[in-house]
Amino acid sequence: MAVQFGTFAPQGWRLDLIEIADPVEKYEAMTAVAQAADAIPAYDSVWVYDHFHTVPRIEHEAVFEAWTITAALARDTKRVKVGQMVTCLGYRNPALAAKIASTVDVLSHGRLYYGIGAGWYEHEWKAYGYGFPETRDRMRAFREATQILVKMWTEPEASFEGEYYQIHGAINEPKGVQKPYPSLWIGGGGEQITLKLVAQYGNACNVGGSPDQLSHKFDVLREHCAKLGRSYDEIIRSTNVNIVFVKPDDDIAAATEKVRATYGWSVEQMRQQAIVGTPQQVAEEIQAKVDVGVNYVITYFPRVAYDHAPLHTFAEEVAPLIK
Repeated sequence: MAVQFGTFAPQGWRLDLIEIADPVEKYEAMTAVAQAADAIPAYDSVWVYDHFHTVPRIEHEAVFEAWTITAALARDTKRVKVGQMVTCLGYRNPALAAKIASTVDVLSHGRLYYGIGAGWYEHEWKAYGYGFPETRDRMRAFREATQILVKMWTEPEASFEGEYYQIHGAINEPKGVQKPYPSLWIGGGGEQITLKLVAQYGNACNVGGSPDQLSHKFDVLREHCAKLGRSYDEIIRSTNVNIVFVKPDDDIAAATEKVRATYGWSVEQMRQQAIVGTPQQVAEEIQAKVDVGVNYVITYFPRVAYDHAPLHTFAEEVAPLIK
């Protein structure tokens, strides 16, 4: 499978619209990035986050809701798939989540990538009244929710009796365009539940980490696939990369001042959070991940709301180098 590429739209969660005052202009800046990616053949997809409160610090700042903008961006674009990395299944009843996804798959004419995860951002969980269950409970609820999604997409009337969720004869029409169900991307590297769910139901996984960490997680996924009789090679294996481009002769501190000022980062802190380098250097770091099994790379450019140049630099100078 050839390596494919997606990119995140700036939706405010990472303080990436903070320099724009008007909320309508914020939205237009976000969708302009999605439309720019739509016009660049190197990008297969545009992604959003499912969060309510900003990072790395909490601000009274716009964060557009994930599924509202998934639907909107799907209509604002024509070619790219639109996905979430990832939908927190703890924030929406899973039967309703399946219904929402089916609707968006139809309105996008089958361009939905449905990313799901168990959730982690304790502050916003509690702020929005969801509590914050122990990891054991969040993961078990995640497993049940994933099973409900699949039932809602594949059965005429879905029923499920679990510890955390129950549904009784739920009808979901239309079920979506893609068959047997919308492309399901499962985020996280949990070896006992998450990667097993990928092997059971996922079209794709999304795993972070160094090349060594990725290699280990993919070995675990391969083992789950073997036990379940699933082809490992048919699963898309994605990872996310934050990228800050610099030129060969740049003074790194000066060239990245605006990026670092948004987050209060030192140069070293920025390097811990992103790949910082020339297009050749960025390609080399991504290639190391591809060499251990990644075949889908989702990019994030911190200031892309204000300058689309990184979208083009990646497409023209980085993507062609990755094999």
